Amino acid sequence: MKHMNKKNIIELCMSPDLGGLELYMLRSAKALRDDFNVISIINEDSKLEQYYDKFDNYKIIKKSSNLFMYGAAKKLAKIIDNNSVNIIHFHWTKDMLFVVLAKLLSKTKPKIIQTRNMTMTRFKDDFYHRYMYKNIDLMLPVTYQVKEQLKRFIPKSVRPNIEVLYMGSDKPEMLNAHEVKSLKEELSFDEKSFNIGMVGRINEAKGQHLLIKAVDILVKQGIDAKAYFVGHAMKESYLEMLKRDVVERGLENNIHFLGFMKNPHHFYQVCDAVVLASKRETFGLVLIEAMQVGTAVIGANSGGVVEIIDDEKTGLLFESENFESLAMAIEKLIGNLELTKSIAKAGQEKCKKKFSNELQFEKLKDILKELV
Repeated sequence: MKHMNKKNIIELCMSPDLGGLELYMLRSAKALRDDFNVISIINEDSKLEQYYDKFDNYKIIKKSSNLFMYGAAKKLAKIIDNNSVNIIHFHWTKDMLFVVLAKLLSKTKPKIIQTRNMTMTRFKDDFYHRYMYKNIDLMLPVTYQVKEQLKRFIPKSVRPNIEVLYMGSDKPEMLNAHEVKSLKEELSFDEKSFNIGMVGRINEAKGQHLLIKAVDILVKQGIDAKAYFVGHAMKESYLEMLKRDVVERGLENNIHFLGFMKNPHHFYQVCDAVVLASKRETFGLVLIEAMQVGTAVIGANSGGVVEIIDDEKTGLLFESENFESLAMAIEKLIGNLELTKSIAKAGQEKCKKKFSNELQFEKLKDILKELV
């Protein structure tokens, strides 16, 4: 039911994938619906539709590519005008042209906000980017590192206002001791092993190959370590390469691929540690989700990870793209269970104070109310 005293907002993400970026848009839409009239816009091939419920208002638009988007932009403009939309909040950088074009085609001319989940590595001084950024009112980078990049690479004359807004994590459903035991049995976890989890899309940039090599080093040293990968494959060829590597190294009993899990919070709770080995992770929501349930974390010392992990206090950092450094970090946890417990507890406390969804979405609500 539409409330006339509430402002009207579109939460938009046309990405066909299902990862932290897409799920953050979904959580934003649900978190804002008590304070705003929220319409979610997703693509025809989106995997997000399964997560909406009867209280959500979402619409599907078919958008194939930037070359053939005029018709899709007209449909979005019609939704904007029919619902007197005040703000469009988009999350996927590839949707920038689509959103700006829809704004220009609309009569309502809503304000545009972008949550910036990606790094920026080059100057945006050409006519196209100048025009795009001139039509965006506010950018919400997910780390201070990204904020500095935006200030550096977007010309000041067209640069939107910038305000850092960390991603938060939902309050997890905690398992009791019996449920933890049952899930470990279901996933064939060995209680005697040190069980390491990695959650995320299966692709080279996420660094699954690094963890396999690190486990290989540990096993050759006589250390009983096992790794479990959760996530769907972006390219089957990469997944097959990983599986061949596992066989060639004789690690069939140490490396396991579990596929996609709808609720990874349960998985984090049965792991002894969770690793994020991405080459360049803008933020690192996986780390926050694992820290939140009291699991020790290890992350590459690049990107937004260094804003989450305080080395040897709330987690361990290893040298990015260096599997030997990763192996040493894992070995440090295995050889010092007191350190493992200490960083797990400190990480959990940091999440409560800084990275909860409740806290971050309250900030988002305030930002949106000030904008309109």
